Amino acid sequence: MSHPSYNQFCPVAMASEILGSRWTIVLVRELCAGSTRFNDLRRGVPRMSPALLSKRLKELEHQGIVERRLVRKIPETFEYVLTPAGCELRDVIMAIGEWGQKWVQTSPILENADPGLLMWDMRRNLRVDLMPQRRVVVHFIYENLPEASGNWLVLTDPEKGADLCSADPGFDVDLFVRCDLKSMTAIWTGIDTVPRAVSEDRLLLVGDSDVSASMQDWLGLSPFAGIEKQAS
Repeated sequence: MSHPSYNQFCPVAMASEILGSRWTIVLVRELCAGSTRFNDLRRGVPRMSPALLSKRLKELEHQGIVERRLVRKIPETFEYVLTPAGCELRDVIMAIGEWGQKWVQTSPILENADPGLLMWDMRRNLRVDLMPQRRVVVHFIYENLPEASGNWLVLTDPEKGADLCSADPGFDVDLFVRCDLKSMTAIWTGIDTVPRAVSEDRLLLVGDSDVSASMQDWLGLSPFAGIEKQAS
């Protein structure tokens, strides 16, 4: 590792030398969530530069936390898989997330909302078993962003989960979801709910009544949404 050592025998200090560098814990979180390809990891850490992502992956590989595997020769394609040592970090990541959900103030969370990351996390946690067992297309439209923003969640095969498209996939839309980014982030993190946002006119749902009525259930929410907040 390039950063200075704490020069302490304490296991906390030694672990911090590996995990404490900028973006490393967030990258490990994405690996624990199941992303293995470089481009997928980039979508999970969208504000991390490709050069720094590559550097951190090499550091984690050097420390025995990640294994780089060749999955295809032409074109050359690699995946990054957690080793047994890396898999044991899952509980650590969950504990950090639970602490953050409980004790970090709400306002900064909503101010730092990122539409790309939000949609990526939503796609990963959708309860597809609670959606109609057919192709379902949900178009999320976020208001008040610097650029026109549209994201499509497309469920074509319930066994494979949903795909995330940043461009119109060309299918009929079952449900249009229009809201501001803060409201959807608050819903996703368990601070708000779909029915409350709808009743307060912060969330507009247009389309299939079955899909819209069950949105609070199939949305799935953040793994930390059930943690009761202690910080306002």
